[in-house]
Amino acid sequence: MTNRHDPADDPRPTPPERPLPEDCCQSGCDPCVFDLYQEALEGYRTALRAWEARHSGPSGQ
Repeated sequence: MTNRHDPADDPRPTPPERPLPEDCCQSGCDPCVFDLYQEALEGYRTALRAWEARHSGPSGQ
Protein backbone atom coordinates (compact mmCIF):
# COMPACT_ATOMS: atom_id res chain seq x y z
CA MET A 1 0.00 0.00 0.00
CA THR A 2 1.31 3.47 -0.84
CA ASN A 3 0.67 6.93 0.58
CA ARG A 4 1.28 8.79 -2.67
CA HIS A 5 -1.41 11.25 -3.69
CA ASP A 6 -3.18 10.72 -6.97
CA PRO A 7 -3.18 14.13 -8.73
CA ALA A 8 -6.72 13.43 -9.95
CA ASP A 9 -7.84 13.33 -6.30
CA ASP A 10 -6.26 16.73 -5.58
CA PRO A 11 -6.61 19.04 -8.58
CA ARG A 12 -4.93 22.44 -8.63
CA PRO A 13 -7.33 25.16 -7.44
CA THR A 14 -8.72 27.38 -10.16
CA PRO A 15 -8.92 31.15 -9.78
CA PRO A 16 -12.29 32.86 -9.56
CA GLU A 17 -13.55 34.65 -12.63
CA ARG A 18 -13.13 38.41 -12.41
CA PRO A 19 -16.40 40.30 -12.85
CA LEU A 20 -16.70 42.52 -15.88
CA PRO A 21 -17.02 46.27 -15.27
CA GLU A 22 -20.65 46.10 -16.40
CA ASP A 23 -21.36 43.46 -13.73
CA CYS A 24 -21.28 46.26 -11.14
CA CYS A 25 -24.50 48.26 -10.99
CA GLN A 26 -22.74 51.34 -9.50
CA SER A 27 -25.41 51.72 -6.81
CA GLY A 28 -23.21 51.06 -3.79
CA CYS A 29 -24.31 47.49 -3.11
CA ASP A 30 -22.86 45.91 0.00
CA PRO A 31 -21.28 43.64 -0.87
CA CYS A 32 -20.41 44.65 -4.40
CA VAL A 33 -19.59 41.95 -6.96
CA PHE A 34 -16.00 43.21 -6.80
CA ASP A 35 -15.94 42.76 -3.00
CA LEU A 36 -17.14 39.18 -3.46
CA TYR A 37 -14.49 38.64 -6.11
CA GLN A 38 -11.75 39.90 -3.77
CA GLU A 39 -12.93 37.49 -1.05
CA ALA A 40 -12.95 34.62 -3.53
CA LEU A 41 -9.49 35.61 -4.77
CA GLU A 42 -8.11 35.55 -1.21
CA GLY A 43 -9.62 32.09 -0.70
CA TYR A 44 -8.12 30.93 -3.98
CA ARG A 45 -4.67 32.20 -3.03
CA THR A 46 -4.86 30.42 0.32
CA ALA A 47 -5.99 27.19 -1.34
CA LEU A 48 -3.26 27.50 -3.98
CA ARG A 49 -0.53 27.94 -1.36
CA ALA A 50 -1.78 24.84 0.47
CA TRP A 51 -1.97 22.87 -2.79
CA GLU A 52 1.55 23.95 -3.78
CA ALA A 53 2.86 22.88 -0.35
CA ARG A 54 1.28 19.46 -0.80
CA HIS A 55 2.75 19.09 -4.28
CA SER A 56 6.25 20.42 -3.68
CA GLY A 57 9.26 18.26 -3.18
CA PRO A 58 10.27 14.92 -4.59
CA SER A 59 7.02 13.06 -3.85
CA GLY A 60 4.74 15.84 -5.07
CA GLN A 61 5.98 16.16 -8.62
